Amino acid sequence: MTQHIPAVNGKAYKANLEVFAATLERLAASDKQIIAVTSDSRGSGKLAPYGKKYPKQIVEVGIAEQNLVGVAAGLASTGKKVFAVSPACFLTARALEQIKADVAYSNNPVNVIGISAGVSYGALGSTHHSLHDYAALRAINNIIVVAPADNYETEKAIELAAESPYPVYLRFGKKAMDFLKEDNSDGFEFGKGRIIAQGKDITFIATGEAVLPAVKAAKKLASEKNINATVISMHTIKPLDTDLIKRVAANGAPIITAEEHSVYGGLGEACASYLLQNGIHNPFKIVAIPDEYTVTGSQVEIMDHYGISEEGLFNEALKILGA
Repeated sequence: MTQHIPAVNGKAYKANLEVFAATLERLAASDKQIIAVTSDSRGSGKLAPYGKKYPKQIVEVGIAEQNLVGVAAGLASTGKKVFAVSPACFLTARALEQIKADVAYSNNPVNVIGISAGVSYGALGSTHHSLHDYAALRAINNIIVVAPADNYETEKAIELAAESPYPVYLRFGKKAMDFLKEDNSDGFEFGKGRIIAQGKDITFIATGEAVLPAVKAAKKLASEKNINATVISMHTIKPLDTDLIKRVAANGAPIITAEEHSVYGGLGEACASYLLQNGIHNPFKIVAIPDEYTVTGSQVEIMDHYGISEEGLFNEALKILGA
């Protein structure tokens, strides 16, 4: 059971996946075109209450991810607003061809929902980790790739996805997530990163559940070393907000990217490619899962081991700054 922690403005922190399910249920109440398609995953996807409330707006295909995507694409082709929900590790590997051909290349606006993403499955090990999904989907034309960082970003992402004319991949973990900031008046849109904190000495560009460690590292740098960091939630991996990257890189300060993904093909390499190809040469470091058979443990233990944590990002900042 997800622990609910008191949060700002009297709200409770929840797992982003819970917010996804609650938002979908709210939207489905007034929009009968919304359909959830699951692969024996309505429990793990937090969709059991949705299924009971809207039994005509959910399709169960069983443990058959390729069929899941094919059925979802067919429904989307008839005008339905489809959310295909399955564990990210299987959805973006076993059903990758269907995502490519039936969804993206056929321009069927399916919302592909990868649950228990990154290393959320923890002790189940490497076969259950999705550390390849950004890389695989970034290489496919006509699909938006999104990893919301907190409950606010999740709710807004689902609202946008429900109306998107294009395919969208959304990635969710299992951990209760803090609200990144109290004032969200700057809004949320796909392809536009959010500035969570501003500083002049170093920039953290992070995505998904790696954003919160970056926020905590920035606070630790400020309080212990008088180092002021900018923190960006780059929730959309594709299309990447290159305008924002260019803007924050303008002062020449070091940039550290952080993600719960392989060091290959994800946010870090996307940022590095843009910077290098445009002649921008800030000191740069990717913090992600290295090219090795991942250690076993809980999500927190694995992320701590690989430095995708408050302490790890704090130390990387000191190293790159020579402080």
